[in-house]
Amino acid sequence: TAERGPGAAYHMFVLMEDLLDKLKLLSYEEEALRRHNMRPLSRCSSPTPPGGWRPGAPKAPGRAAAAHYFALPTNPGEQFFMFCTLAAWLITKAGHPFEQPQEYDDPNAIISNVLSELRSFGRPVDFPPSKLKAGCGEQACYVLDCLAEEALKYTGFSWKRPAYPTEELEEEEITEDDAELTLNKLEEDVLEEESDNEENFIDLNVLKAQTYRSDINDSAKQEEILQSTTDAAEWNLEVERVLPQLKVTVRTDNKDWRIHVDQMHQHKDGIESSLKETRGYLDKLHNEISRTLEKINSREKYINNQLEHLVQEYRSAQALLSEAKEKYQEGSGGVTERIRVLSEITEVLERVKQETEEKGSSMTDGAPLVKIKQALTKLKQETIQMDIQIGVMEHTLLQSKLKEKSDMTRDMHATMIPEATVGAY
Repeated sequence: TAERGPGAAYHMFVLMEDLLDKLKLLSYEEEALRRHNMRPLSRCSSPTPPGGWRPGAPKAPGRAAAAHYFALPTNPGEQFFMFCTLAAWLITKAGHPFEQPQEYDDPNAIISNVLSELRSFGRPVDFPPSKLKAGCGEQACYVLDCLAEEALKYTGFSWKRPAYPTEELEEEEITEDDAELTLNKLEEDVLEEESDNEENFIDLNVLKAQTYRSDINDSAKQEEILQSTTDAAEWNLEVERVLPQLKVTVRTDNKDWRIHVDQMHQHKDGIESSLKETRGYLDKLHNEISRTLEKINSREKYINNQLEHLVQEYRSAQALLSEAKEKYQEGSGGVTERIRVLSEITEVLERVKQETEEKGSSMTDGAPLVKIKQALTKLKQETIQMDIQIGVMEHTLLQSKLKEKSDMTRDMHATMIPEATVGAY
């Protein structure tokens, strides 16, 4: 929006205004909306535009503040359904057969079909399809406006220059008495103004001259009345100029109770006349409905009498079915208990099997016996080595004892002990 300019945010309102005019030209209310029992696009609603209104600022009346249905989001579901309905109708109006979308159809499929038809008309689509899911915005207005233009081209519509109506002035007849009274009143007003402008003194000579001139003017006027020299065209122009000033309009006050009473009487007469015509149709409709209800009651009684034995059989079958269901529930309860016991026995059996397999594997396995034999052989070898070491130690101890004994015997039999040996002891 910033790249396109500050007025880009309001472009959708211009598109919506043009679209509403084109839909009016295509008679969308009679051909599209009434067929689907939908309300027409309102021109009276005036939601807040993107910029918003200042508090206290006046809203633009008429078309400028209306026709924002597809421009701003109000009810996304309703707006999307209205968008799909109008798009399908415009595509069909433009000469391409298009199936009317239903309320529970896939929105993505509907949007893709509408955009494919729009591309087939040669219109560019430079926005993602998800922009149309809300059913409002600039993209929705653009799609409907393009389809409306194609529909107008297909129907052969062409824009013409506007023809403005000519205003004719109302002509009213003015009686001579009213005209004379008005002219006399104007002369009196002029004389009063002149008298107000005069100074507050009386000049007899001037008054005498004015009286003489007035007598001459009166005689001249009488001669002019006998033979008029006024041009008829100038007289008509003067009449047209003075006519608005002579026209008296009485404005009616809408607050007057007499107007309200007259309106009440008019509405009452209209209601009574409409009620007379409507009452006949309502009575006729009531009689038809009563006869139809009587026929339905008689047919219902006849069908009930004919199907009485089938109903009895059906009831007996239902009783048997309920008994069978009860028996089935009882049997299923016993089966469930037995299944539980079977599962417990199966677990115990699995545990016993596992223990048996472990004992059997331990009995058939010769690895522990081999280990025991190896350990015994190793113990024997170690025992032999220990015996050898013990024998060696005993031999060494015996030799040391014998040596010590021989030394003591030699010392005892010696006659003379050397000093060095004594010192050693």
